[in-house]
Amino acid sequence: MSAGGGTRAIVAALLANLGIAVTKFIAWALSGSSSMLAEAIHSVADSGNQILLLFGGRRAQREATPLHPFGFGRERYIYAFIVSIVLFSVGGLFALYEAWHKFHDPTPITAWKWLPVTVLLVAIVLESFSFRTAIVESNAVRGSASWKEFIRRAKAPELPVILLEDLGALVGLVFALIGVSMTLITGSGYWDAAGTLMIGLLLVVIAVVLAMETKSLLLGESATDEHVKAIAAAIANGPEVERVIHMRTMHLGPEELLVAAKIAVRHDETADEVAKGIDAAEARIREAVPIAKVIYLEPDIYYQKG
Repeated sequence: MSAGGGTRAIVAALLANLGIAVTKFIAWALSGSSSMLAEAIHSVADSGNQILLLFGGRRAQREATPLHPFGFGRERYIYAFIVSIVLFSVGGLFALYEAWHKFHDPTPITAWKWLPVTVLLVAIVLESFSFRTAIVESNAVRGSASWKEFIRRAKAPELPVILLEDLGALVGLVFALIGVSMTLITGSGYWDAAGTLMIGLLLVVIAVVLAMETKSLLLGESATDEHVKAIAAAIANGPEVERVIHMRTMHLGPEELLVAAKIAVRHDETADEVAKGIDAAEARIREAVPIAKVIYLEPDIYYQKG
């Protein structure tokens, strides 16, 4: 996985979540707080998701085969989509079920009362460091794009996934902290149930957003506007090509772009001259946009209508 894939951010999030999950389970076992259980399962789901992202990045590096001639770059998108499913089912639906159960049996927290609060405060600190790492990694590749644009337009799925997971983890911890604290103050287990409910709804929303964005990548997204303009300019920036008649691009993976274009050549050129012109245009494309790995240029004669 390239630097743009955010391996450092994934590893940071994985280490933080594994440690946090253990402490949350201990706090739940001692206090019986449903918010702590929901958060513990949330951390387990996040840890599994980060392992999936690392595994998907490794699988995507395999060489192309006759059965898969364009390689396995899109496997990163598949594993990112699986992450959204895990987050929805294991994280979100479990928290909603636990909230429903707690609303029907709103027992207060009577043992180890302030342990959950301590664990949640420590978890917020650790998650903040993980979130900061994801932000630093994202800033290195997002350029001038807003955070919303970066989430929606990023071709490498790992960093948007980690950003949303870490953000969701921090907000979920705040929900849990409010629910647990209010339960301790009021003696009512309904606050604990409410915190668990908010965690479940939050995870479902994040999972749906991730699924929608990853689905678009799986279907096949075109190059960015900047890359499309750079490719078109590179093709036309030579004496061999009169104009670009039409062009299509598609990401075969985060760092692998397919370019297919019909180009106008002069009608009096020989086949040898046309072939050399196409080779020159391909070289210009690769220099302008290095991720353009698969290029098909079809020569044609342009006839202006009317």
